[in-house]
Amino acid sequence: MGREAGGGERAVGGRRLAQAQSAYLRSAAEQGIEWHPWGPEPFERAAKLHRPVLLDIGAAWCHWCHVMDEGTYSDAEVTRLINENFVAVKVDRDENPEVDRRYQRQVGALTGEGGWPLTGFLTPDGAAFFGGTYFPATDQHGRPGFRRVLKEVDRLWRTAPGTIQENTGAVAAAVVRMSEGARPSGRAGAGRSFVGGVAARLASSFDPVHAGFGQAPKFPHPSALAFLHWEGFATGEERPTARALETLLKMADGGMNDQLAGGFHRYSVDEGWHIPHFEKMGIDNAALLASYEEGVRAFGDPRLLETLTGTAGWVRTVLGDPDGGFAASQDADNAPGDDGAYFTWSRKEIDGALEPTDAKLVRLLFGVGTEGRMPHDPERNVLFRAAALPEVASGLGLSPEEAGRRLEAALATLRAVRAQRPTPVVDRARYAGINGAMIGSLARAARTLADPALLADARRAADRLLARAYRPEAGIAHRLGADGGSGFGRLEDNALVAAGLVELAGASAEPRYAQAAGALLGLIEREFRSDAGPLLDLAPRLYDGPVIGALGEKVYPVEDTPNLAPNAAVALAEIRYAALVGELGAGGPLDRARSLLGALLPRLDGAGLFGAGTALAVGLAETPAARVVVVGSGAAADALARAAERTWHPNAWVFRGVPPEPFSLPEELAGAGGPSGGARALLCFGDRCLPPITEPAALSAALRGAERPRA
Repeated sequence: MGREAGGGERAVGGRRLAQAQSAYLRSAAEQGIEWHPWGPEPFERAAKLHRPVLLDIGAAWCHWCHVMDEGTYSDAEVTRLINENFVAVKVDRDENPEVDRRYQRQVGALTGEGGWPLTGFLTPDGAAFFGGTYFPATDQHGRPGFRRVLKEVDRLWRTAPGTIQENTGAVAAAVVRMSEGARPSGRAGAGRSFVGGVAARLASSFDPVHAGFGQAPKFPHPSALAFLHWEGFATGEERPTARALETLLKMADGGMNDQLAGGFHRYSVDEGWHIPHFEKMGIDNAALLASYEEGVRAFGDPRLLETLTGTAGWVRTVLGDPDGGFAASQDADNAPGDDGAYFTWSRKEIDGALEPTDAKLVRLLFGVGTEGRMPHDPERNVLFRAAALPEVASGLGLSPEEAGRRLEAALATLRAVRAQRPTPVVDRARYAGINGAMIGSLARAARTLADPALLADARRAADRLLARAYRPEAGIAHRLGADGGSGFGRLEDNALVAAGLVELAGASAEPRYAQAAGALLGLIEREFRSDAGPLLDLAPRLYDGPVIGALGEKVYPVEDTPNLAPNAAVALAEIRYAALVGELGAGGPLDRARSLLGALLPRLDGAGLFGAGTALAVGLAETPAARVVVVGSGAAADALARAAERTWHPNAWVFRGVPPEPFSLPEELAGAGGPSGGARALLCFGDRCLPPITEPAALSAALRGAERPRA
């Protein structure tokens, strides 16, 4: 490949990435660009050569990252310009979320743009002075060509150092403003005011036609749905829970939900949930598993139950690792230039796979030829539920039962046909945060569905993490690889694993999971708390990555994005843990949650939808937890336990018999296992206990009629 301009060292192209753990980095190993992985070496090289750094941040699941790799970064002139004038660094945002978080903020402060791919131009000390997202090689799609951008950035670098300095100064000032935030006021009623503000913003942004929040593109916002459940419970109003139900049903019927194989795509590009962005993310599906599990308990709707079981099935089949744990994501694409070919259907393909009546049933039910047509290829369709099955059956002269049987057989046939297509690649990387979220959601789903296989999956994932990626003095590592855990000191991983272990401990009544959760929550409080009050995304003493450029900045991840913010995840985990182990007194986990929330509220003023997770935590902190102990054996005890497990309450734990330590119960519950009486349930809200209950319907009614939040 010749000698590198100005460097004198042998050029290696993208082959520096060939041995990377990241599949995204390895995919660029054959490019001609002199890519470097994240680390000190490229910045030292940039300083030595007096060149700017080109930073590319993307992911294996990212469609436009692939488009830029296959088009822009494969362009010969772009390659020449980069190799001659820049030092190029490629980052996997899943592998290094702390790098992505900081440079999204820096580039966003300059351009107002964010997302993936993130394209940043940095000084050799790591300060951004220009950037954007996707750039084509030449001017098109209303975006400037990268050839022109590279030439202009090189010109600025060589001739206008004052402009570079001005831009980096503006970014630094913006980052300081974002980092400082507001200080806690200690104002009485601040929590109630914040919760009311979030509720008002959710109401004003709710889409009355298609449900969900805002217009296109439309994201699920699982923490907002959880908040709506709590709001309806707290206020006694039906509208918040009706909005949650409507959104869950619209998403279940939409093209964002894979109608053939289950599992949710990342978001909908239109406001009607018809056409998705096709990547399937582990973290999104974990969050939506929890949303549909809650929906099943709250509403008992069969469509929600079907979606819950379908999503859990996709997670187990596609992301599951036989040795325990879950992969990170499934790509949107299966080949260069692809955009959803694996997931979409033409009428001809459907008619060729099915006999005429079944083909017509599928076309009518799934809206083929209507709103699900792909904009770039109207012959291809995303399947979405355009009509109810009984309605379609009636139009075809079929009974609902026969239509259901035909539909089941037709979907099995279409799944088999689709399985013969080139399949989008699954990124098999195992990240702790994704696995922690999945552990919690599967544990909850296992309890609600009475499915021991889901609980076994959650156990295997937790056991593998605790055995290979956990150190008592350092917490949970970010990534679990063949050689064990790597990447310590990240808040999100510790927060989501702690939260997942809390749910697993409650579902299994196994002390070791509760003890591990408590240890992680204690470590978070010690290592991640900042002088400003909120939790830092990186623990100064534990973070083992290189502190380069923006990595020296303090970042407090307080907003949902749209999945739950790490700070809110910790607060909710503390609240759930307090109820699980009965540590409700002063100085315990509940007080830690309240203290953290007091520091978060001023930083979330006006966050609205993106503060929903924190608002939920504020509400739950003042809502007496429900704890149920079912004693006895046989069908009567089973029925009581099932009633409690399938009844919605915002913060309830159900035990079969008195659990061992560290699960601590009020005195009345602790004595529930005595010999007197047959099958019965004892129910306590906080430390107030009701008389024994022997009828499942009465137990459900008592849970639904629970104490509301304290004023």
